[in-house]
Amino acid sequence: MYQTVGYDALNSLAECIGKPLYTQMIKGTAANQKLEYAKTNNDETEDLYQLLSHVLENHPDVEAVSVGAILSNYQRTRVEDVCNRLGLTSLAYLWQRDQIELMSEMCTSGLEAVLIKVAAIGLNESNLGMTLQQAYPVLLNLNSRFGVHVCGEGGEFETLVLDAPFFRFGRLIIEEEKIIRHTNDEVWYLKLRVRVEKKDPPLPESQDWSKFINQPSLLREQFEDIRRSVDGVVESGHSKVQKTDTITWKTNAFHIGSKVYVSNLYSTKSTIVEQITEIFDQLKVYLRQYHVTFANVQSVDLFINDMADFAEINSIYKGYFTEPLPPARCCVESNLPASTKAILSVKIIPQITLKQGLHVQSRSYWAPSNIGPYSQTIMDRQENIAHLSGQIPLIPKDMQLCNQPASLSACLALQHLDNVKQVTGYTEDLLSVAFMTDKSWLDVVVEVHRQYIDNSNFLIVLVTDLPKGAPVEWSGLSYKDVEEEEDEEYEEATKSPLERVSVRFTNSLENFHFSKRSHYTIYSNDVIDVPATISYQYSPVSAVHRGDEVEFKYGVVEER
Repeated sequence: MYQTVGYDALNSLAECIGKPLYTQMIKGTAANQKLEYAKTNNDETEDLYQLLSHVLENHPDVEAVSVGAILSNYQRTRVEDVCNRLGLTSLAYLWQRDQIELMSEMCTSGLEAVLIKVAAIGLNESNLGMTLQQAYPVLLNLNSRFGVHVCGEGGEFETLVLDAPFFRFGRLIIEEEKIIRHTNDEVWYLKLRVRVEKKDPPLPESQDWSKFINQPSLLREQFEDIRRSVDGVVESGHSKVQKTDTITWKTNAFHIGSKVYVSNLYSTKSTIVEQITEIFDQLKVYLRQYHVTFANVQSVDLFINDMADFAEINSIYKGYFTEPLPPARCCVESNLPASTKAILSVKIIPQITLKQGLHVQSRSYWAPSNIGPYSQTIMDRQENIAHLSGQIPLIPKDMQLCNQPASLSACLALQHLDNVKQVTGYTEDLLSVAFMTDKSWLDVVVEVHRQYIDNSNFLIVLVTDLPKGAPVEWSGLSYKDVEEEEDEEYEEATKSPLERVSVRFTNSLENFHFSKRSHYTIYSNDVIDVPATISYQYSPVSAVHRGDEVEFKYGVVEER
């Protein structure tokens, strides 16, 4: 995780920048080599925790830690873990940036850096000492020929910064250098001696940093094109939907195929705390019954009575999901009976080795950080299906809500969902669900989805409120094309994902064919009458629309 070549220049860098430097010997090793990190004794990450704790003792006004991860989940998750424990924000504004674009920006930013270690095909001792500007065309060539990462994200090279726009007091001058070849490896590095050349006078403390910082466009080209094509005026007039006073669902639990479904947990206790606690007490019983734990939960659907209660509900909720990779989650306010504070349904992967996921908790330009007990997505490698958490139109860099115009908000939230799919490789759309709080957005949401992907497994539902008062939220399922799957541990599912999931719309469940070998998610604001032998989740909504905007009483998602 840590760069060692050139570390002895750190004191000189501190002198150039004019900021206090804190150092500490690394005592631990990479004891925990899992992608998702959890506190581990004698791990090098705990040395980082101790060092940042010391920094906070001396500088209690410190709020955040900047991490340069571009692709590395390994590095990012460790910094995020330390930051979470210390109450700091992890800033990863390079995360998922296009590497060619990013390197081009660094070459024109006033940054002077040289290669001090090389360890990749096509790189050798002749490249040591090259500036980024000199190395850029070399790296572009190696990227096209061999897939070398232009920014060195695969460990291809390491650098030392000699000067930068924020070096107010000096720059580094290399006085001596010696090329060292790592024993038995095609790895070379420079052993350096540097000195500080003072800047007289020092650069001014206040600068217009915007000229050195590039902020990517809010929308990628694909979604900007969609936004332009659907841009238009949306009528206002959102109003709360009348709550129902009737409980029409039943709690149920079934083991179907490779998954366990526990659905429609609720409580009749009097307070929020009592109800949420009892719901999780019920869930604990089912988890024990199926010999699993909270770590096995893949996804959670949480429907609540009043979004004003969300913070209190979430404070209890997070106490149960404390392991790395908490479940994917969709949480909305909808028309529950007045006395019912919440209804909870979960899907569980009994064989935890088949569970994978993505849980990004850093601020970035990529997609909203998930500061909380849920992951952007959790994948079941046997079924080859990813459950995608609900995404609302938050501006990732500062987590502020974008709610107008409708075309921008709908595209931004859907882009977040797509970005998650792209990072994980589960890029094929299997099911799309759009939650809206204002029916006047229907035309825009339908057209945005049509231009994104023309998929019949799509339903739009109206609810009374969404997190942060968002106007739209996208959720759903995706899968990976495994025709060229190279992972030897991958277990082929008995059915393809496309055979596993389908959506039907109906105005009556009276003659609806239910199979005991399937699980059903039923979106409706009407009475639910399902045989006791059927596994089903009730998703209370105010209205259900098909992709052609036709309204139905029931939208039924079947998982086989």
